[in-house]
Amino acid sequence: MYVRQLGLRDFRSWERVDLELEPGRTVFVGPNGYGKTNLVEALWYSSTLGSHRVSTDAPLIRTGAERAVVSTIVVNDGRELAIDLEIAAGRANKARINRSPVRSPREIVGILHAVLFAPEDLSLVRGDPSDRRRFLDDLLIQRRPRMAGVRADYDKVLRQRTALLKTAGAALRQRNDQSVLDTLDVWDGHLVAHGSELLSARLELVSELRPLVEKSYQLLAPASRSADIAYRSSVDGVDAELSVEHLADALQAGLVAKRSAEIERGVCLVGPHRDDLELRLGDGPAKGFASHGESWSFALALRLAAFDLLRTDGTDPVLMLDDVFAELDGARRRCLATVAADVEQVLVTAAVPDDVPEELSARTVTVDVQEDPAGRKSVAHE
Repeated sequence: MYVRQLGLRDFRSWERVDLELEPGRTVFVGPNGYGKTNLVEALWYSSTLGSHRVSTDAPLIRTGAERAVVSTIVVNDGRELAIDLEIAAGRANKARINRSPVRSPREIVGILHAVLFAPEDLSLVRGDPSDRRRFLDDLLIQRRPRMAGVRADYDKVLRQRTALLKTAGAALRQRNDQSVLDTLDVWDGHLVAHGSELLSARLELVSELRPLVEKSYQLLAPASRSADIAYRSSVDGVDAELSVEHLADALQAGLVAKRSAEIERGVCLVGPHRDDLELRLGDGPAKGFASHGESWSFALALRLAAFDLLRTDGTDPVLMLDDVFAELDGARRRCLATVAADVEQVLVTAAVPDDVPEELSARTVTVDVQEDPAGRKSVAHE
């Protein structure tokens, strides 16, 4: 799989760019702040419908513009598919496949498989559980696109149920309004239905990832302690052997047990939104105890494991390395360059050519800015 063409309109710093890309390795070189990361961010958005840098779409639209457009042509086993994504501020986004509108942008998920390494990946080890949940869900949705709808439905139910919990306590105390409990029962049912499916998919994914993470970490840090991952659920008694039906029962029981606490606090305390991916080195947790080098190795191991897993589905994902070589020591640089050597398409960003290992010989695209009557704008050229 590779991207043959990337076009941007009013995306981040780019007013307009049209790039013809090729299989093999391409390095985008330019000073920080000139827009090279925005190129791979646009491709990641085409793959996952999300940014690796921000949680909302508004910052993706160039200042002064009403919308941004990301257009890609993806080639997979000789078949070309064109994707057009319109990102609008305050309105629903739109998408087209081969110039035909689709009902939801989620329909494009699964066309472009990609794995992105970026400096922000350190948050996978050191950051909040939400960073690790997003890592799992992004990978899950690439492999099983229908899970994008499941997660969206779960998030919608979670927002509605949380809003109800915020008012439930007052309604019960002031008016003894028992109907709020009946309404809460309804939302519990929706949460259980969508949450158990999402939980089952995550558990299965972590089971598949676990040996790959261990292998990748050993490759990156052979002298370090062994790495391991596990899914830590807010629901008691959960494991990957349980069916969706049994997970639903466990989730329902968890909601019943926590109902009084949820009403008192006005928050939803049980469900996949409270879960975490536990990272361990040796006998202890990685978060808070891993060194800087170990943290980087673990973050890279997670991404390499994701790459290997996507690869087992029958095609190479596009590998994107966003300014990571400057963060790594020589051994980890060489290791990552070795992994990239036989990938169908690798896209690299770097501030200076010296940041890129010699083993990663590649076509170079220079990213800089030029002055025109309308002001400074980013340009890319070979």
